[in-house]
Amino acid sequence: MTAQKGKDLLLKVDADTTGVFTTVAGIRSRKLAFNLATVDITSSESAGQWRELLAGGGGKSAAVSGSGIFKNAASDAIVRTHVFNGTVAPWQIVIPSFGTVQGPFQIHSFDLTGKHDGEITFDIALESAGEITFTPA
Repeated sequence: MTAQKGKDLLLKVDADTTGVFTTVAGIRSRKLAFNLATVDITSSESAGQWRELLAGGGGKSAAVSGSGIFKNAASDAIVRTHVFNGTVAPWQIVIPSFGTVQGPFQIHSFDLTGKHDGEITFDIALESAGEITFTPA
C-alpha cells in the first residue's frame, strides 16, 4: 500500500436510513480505532504463571473521531439532529485503497470552536453501537 492523503479518508452518514450515505463535512484530521476487550483466563496452572487470554472472548468496539469544518448547512443539520436526538445511525468510514468500515454509530461527543478571526470548527467522536463490517477496497 502506498502513502495516502489524509484528506481522502471520508466520514459519511445515512441520515434517513435509506442506504444513501452523505459525506458529513470537511474533516481535517481523523482517527479510527478498533478495540477488543480481553478475557483473562490465567490460573495457577498457567505456564510460568504468564497471563493467558481467551481468544475472541471479549467485546469488540470501534471509535471514530475527527475535526474540521462543515461542508454546508445540510451537513450541519444532519449532525446537529443526531447530537440532540442521541440517535444511532448507519455511518461509513471510507479509507482509500484500504476499504470501508460501516455500521451503527452514536455521536459520543461534539464540540464547536470559533475564533474571532477564523471559521467555526468542530470536533466529533462516534462510538460503535452494533456490528461493524469491513469491505476491502
